[in-house]
Amino acid sequence: MTVALMWEARAVPGRGQELLAWARAQELPARPLRRETLRAPQDRVLVITWWDAEYDAELPELPEPGEELVSRAVHRWRFESLGEGD
Repeated sequence: MTVALMWEARAVPGRGQELLAWARAQELPARPLRRETLRAPQDRVLVITWWDAEYDAELPELPEPGEELVSRAVHRWRFESLGEGD
């Protein structure tokens, strides 16, 4: 089974590039199958990691950035992949 973990944070206005650099620099104690970093308007940063694991497995996640970088708590989601074309 493939599980995708999504981590999304919104930077303090004007600090989006710093938040993006911070997220990219975060190393996980295990290597996911895939990791992708995205950005969106309003200085939002999204990191998605894919894992070969059961849905409820304990998996490493990115931590919370320092309060000086984010305007709210990080949002986290977990999804089970249904495969391509489903």
